Amino acid sequence: MIVIIGSINMDLVLRVPRMPMPGETLAGGKFMTIPGGKGANQAVACARLCQDGTPVAMVACLGSDAFGGQMRASIVANGIDDRYIADIADEATGIASILVDDQAQNSIVLAAGANARLDVAQLERARELIASASIVLLQLEVPMPVVTYAIDMAHALGKTVVLNPAPAQALPAGMLEKIDYLILNEIEAAMLAEEESDDIPMLVAKLRSRGARNVVVTLGEKGVYGHFERAGARHLDAQKVKAVDTTAAGDTFIGGFIAALDAGRDEFTAIAYGQAAAAISVTRTGAQISIPMRDEVRL
Repeated sequence: MIVIIGSINMDLVLRVPRMPMPGETLAGGKFMTIPGGKGANQAVACARLCQDGTPVAMVACLGSDAFGGQMRASIVANGIDDRYIADIADEATGIASILVDDQAQNSIVLAAGANARLDVAQLERARELIASASIVLLQLEVPMPVVTYAIDMAHALGKTVVLNPAPAQALPAGMLEKIDYLILNEIEAAMLAEEESDDIPMLVAKLRSRGARNVVVTLGEKGVYGHFERAGARHLDAQKVKAVDTTAAGDTFIGGFIAALDAGRDEFTAIAYGQAAAAISVTRTGAQISIPMRDEVRL
């Protein structure tokens, strides 16, 4: 069982020729509403990419609006256990307003909505589910006290704890020591290491000195750098593809990485599997709709 504790958003996606300047009104292109949210994206990626049908469940919150029903239907359609996804009365489902330009780069603004209502009481109701998991995955689109409590719980239960610290923000003291795999991009790595540098090995070394045992840094088209306790450090180049939309590429990578770990693959093979899945996702538009199925991914 893989349990994801995190956010669910409806993505409001607008294609633009370029990012607008402050105060500028810009004529856009196609508009779409697409299921998203880092937690839900990563849950869908795990569900689609696990090789042996490993169960996937979410602990999360939805609003009482139309988006909430649509998002739950999408989650269930992907085979994800939704029993611990709460419906919050008189609250809107989280949304992400996403601009995607002609270079396939995106700009995202979040409104947390129901995601901000996830609380410790809900985690306690899900304790039995978390206890049955092999891997527990979290991000930072829900309240930090909830993330901290969940990591403490999962660590105490002996679970493999994975954190994607996005959106980037400072972490409480001691949290890194309870995380088995820290997966982040180069901007997040620099912020958490408190260094204005693009020297990835140095940033990773600093994170490891603060307690992070296994660190994976995604570098977009420059590939992935991983440093693991048992396997050492290595840089893996990215696959060369024509990118259309990079939304959820990182979430797809994480889902692939975790799916491979769950299947017993070594950590660098898990990176390669996540990269192969992400390379497919960037050739498609949108978040969850871009995530490939396991039969599509080849190493």
